Amino acid sequence: MRSRRVAAAFGGSALFALALVAMIATAATAARSTTNVCPNGSVNFGVEPYDAGAKFTAAYQSLTNTLSKSLNCPVNLIITDNYTDEIEAMRAGKIDVGEFGPLGYIFAHSVANAQPVAVFADKNGKPVTYTAALWVPVDSTIKTVADLKGHTVAFSDPGSTSGNLLPRYAMIQAGLNPDKDVKIEFAGGHPQSLLALVNGKVDAGEINSQQQATATAAHQFDASKFRMIWQSAPIQNDPITVRGNLSGAFKAAVTKALLKMTPSQLKLLDAELGVDSGPMVAAKDSFYNPIRAVVTAENHKNTNIG
Repeated sequence: MRSRRVAAAFGGSALFALALVAMIATAATAARSTTNVCPNGSVNFGVEPYDAGAKFTAAYQSLTNTLSKSLNCPVNLIITDNYTDEIEAMRAGKIDVGEFGPLGYIFAHSVANAQPVAVFADKNGKPVTYTAALWVPVDSTIKTVADLKGHTVAFSDPGSTSGNLLPRYAMIQAGLNPDKDVKIEFAGGHPQSLLALVNGKVDAGEINSQQQATATAAHQFDASKFRMIWQSAPIQNDPITVRGNLSGAFKAAVTKALLKMTPSQLKLLDAELGVDSGPMVAAKDSFYNPIRAVVTAENHKNTNIG
């Protein structure tokens, strides 16, 4: 009798243990499915090639590594060949999270439903800005934007805010037709535009404040040998976005992960951006309305100039 009771008790304990193991496994699976909301178990993070070189890649690799730990899934860094490629990649579903320049974001928001979630901010929690500028050699006879008529000018990329949209609009405001009065040469990126000017390949070149800071630190640019003839108003920095057709849970997870990153985790990116920033802050689509206004104004003026 006693042996039967022991056997029965043992059998009951074994069943309980098996049930407990099953419950723990189910809970673990549920926890993983809750924490890993990444599409297909991983994330593709895209960025435009606004800079180049090992430091640029390392800065964004540090960001994706930190993001990977927070999201509990692999985050693959994709640096596209040009600005337009990143927009097309998000539209095709090949990029899940992407950092776009302001102009690139406007197009990505329109064609790929890119949703802004975070922007870099300063230590006071204010979104970081930068400026576009046109530079010439210090001894150049070019004194104003209007004087660029008949000269060659290096721009970075057709999809760039500071490397095309704003300096082009400055030419229009100065009474020039950028497509007829000036020979614009797209260098392929901000570093290339700066080097075209430094190496005497063009008469003028666009250099934004971020590129000026990184090139100066790398001893590639000496401002005393050049002169700024035009500078834009402050431009809202690049938003980090999430593709709009992904889940709300994924968007929330990415937003949370980005906003909790510390300044020490972002220091390599700070060097790329030329700022000493604080944590990221939430981004809003309305931040980029001034750029939309320039696009509209430029399109309107283009229809009225010869």
